[in-house]
Amino acid sequence: MPKKTKDAPGKTVVDPRFEKLATEYSKEPNVKRGRLFASENVLSVNGKIFAMIYKGKLVLKLPADRTKELVSQKVGVNWGPSPDRVMKEWIAIESEKASWPQLAKEAYTFVKAKG
Repeated sequence: MPKKTKDAPGKTVVDPRFEKLATEYSKEPNVKRGRLFASENVLSVNGKIFAMIYKGKLVLKLPADRTKELVSQKVGVNWGPSPDRVMKEWIAIESEKASWPQLAKEAYTFVKAKG
């Protein structure tokens, strides 16, 4: 998985797959790109996070059952802001074969519906 790198002094380059997602979702009403935890690349809808890059991985908020399914398929691992605080609705995508656009759409739809 491509990791963020320094392109020029002080400028961080983010995985181009995330940049593509950010560009796509910037067209949606109530979607913002911001910062939270150690990530400068957070996408939220109606103020709730649905996707972010954290330590070079795409992290998504999905229904707990879907997260469990993806973890069992080895698409990703349960995620939390610290190793002792894993959250059941969050997954860090590790598989190179995972479709970021498809999974991001699931996360966006899930979080948007929760209001």
